[in-house]
Amino acid sequence: MSNQIRPRVGVSVIIIKDNKVLLGKRIGSHGQGTWAFPGGHIELFNNLIDTCIKEVKEETDLDINIIDANPVAVTNDFFTKNNKHYITLFFRAKIINEKEPKLTEPDKCEGWYWFSWNELPSPLFIPIQNLLKQNFKPF
Repeated sequence: MSNQIRPRVGVSVIIIKDNKVLLGKRIGSHGQGTWAFPGGHIELFNNLIDTCIKEVKEETDLDINIIDANPVAVTNDFFTKNNKHYITLFFRAKIINEKEPKLTEPDKCEGWYWFSWNELPSPLFIPIQNLLKQNFKPF
């Protein structure tokens, strides 16, 4: 039983600016070629909000304020091709300053772009597909 694959928990940060959200195109990992919000794994004993802030800073060099104290949505995500299972916690955030996102991890993301909610690119990362099935609206 100790070798059993278990779900991992991740955060996904919906950064809002001028009624748009920030998405990056994934490379080099599960979901390669799909569009995703910044985010990452929750490490042992890490605070959820701190994880969101850390992941966004690492991936985009942006400083953010989390809008909600608790996740605004949760998805149960299966990546069957990669034999992975995630529980994804979504948080909304705003940028503290007027900086634009930087591509700080070119081995993981092709670039960061702003999209209106009604004109999201395709294909979307599985957690975002599942979020849309819940009729979630970030504004």
